[in-house]
Amino acid sequence: MIASTQNKTLAGKLQAAINDKTKPIGSLGQLETLALQIGLIQETLKPRLSQPSMLIFAGDHGVVAEGVSAYPQDVTWQMVENFLAGGAAINVFARQHQIALHIVDAGVNHDFGQRDGLLSMKVGKGTANFAQQAAMSTEACAQAIENGRAALRATEGNIVGFGEMGIGNTTAAAALMHVLTGVPVEQCVGAGTGLLPEGIAHKAEVIRRAVALHGPLHDPAVVLATYGGFEIATMVGAMLEAAAQRRILLIDGFIVTSALLVAARMAPAILDYCVFAHCSDESGHGRMLQALGVKPVLSLGLRLGEGTGAALVLPLVQSAVAFLNEMATFSSAQVSEKSSA
Repeated sequence: MIASTQNKTLAGKLQAAINDKTKPIGSLGQLETLALQIGLIQETLKPRLSQPSMLIFAGDHGVVAEGVSAYPQDVTWQMVENFLAGGAAINVFARQHQIALHIVDAGVNHDFGQRDGLLSMKVGKGTANFAQQAAMSTEACAQAIENGRAALRATEGNIVGFGEMGIGNTTAAAALMHVLTGVPVEQCVGAGTGLLPEGIAHKAEVIRRAVALHGPLHDPAVVLATYGGFEIATMVGAMLEAAAQRRILLIDGFIVTSALLVAARMAPAILDYCVFAHCSDESGHGRMLQALGVKPVLSLGLRLGEGTGAALVLPLVQSAVAFLNEMATFSSAQVSEKSSA
């Protein structure tokens, strides 16, 4: 059960505390919005952040057989190895910002064995090709969601970022976006791993054929099973569990937002707990954020995934909490409101 954070009394007190800081009202912009949101999530005027963590979900996709990626499927497991070796961009940012990194094998077509830093929650060795059949059974989808809940419970702290790795997953994310929002397919697809215009057009056509095959779908769990990836479904479960525990969710780019889109269709109150880190350069992401009715904090032209945008926004979230807790107020400081302006 995910409870809404909406609380008019507490919101009023938080806004008054923010406005009383020694600054012109509204002058800290989105940091003020973040401070208010986090106070409501934690139900306090003095929020605290503890032990930030990042979950990176990896899985393979059968739809790569349709030629929708510029990279071969083997890159998925090779990048997981890179994460485990500490050499990827997300490793660099996680070290820099002291984020505990957890890699989740949700369904990679590779056997890693027992590895430090790897949570083995493999539902299968990649999904089926959704252009020919459902990506996964409803039972496998439900198992992936439950695995995600378990992965979240294995992490500590009250703020968690979400990232992913899976060759072909921009196609899955675009299909989820199209079916759940009604945005035209051509506005959902993008370059992904670096497709040229003809490759993007082919990706759109693959999704159109799949939608014609499967017909109209409305239940978000069925949509997820039909078009999603094991890493996306596992991420959905982790997101639902994080919000149920009143943690702050740092939402990364296009694929992570597609998982959040599914989760929000299942439990709309989850949006109260989400900080949308950035607007990806993957062309459909901005429209997906618009469909959710949310605004990102950053826009850096990123389209790497891995949770990189979520890691980069963490210092801003920390700054929002710090100013709320530590900045002097007009009530206590020897500064007049008029002179501060």
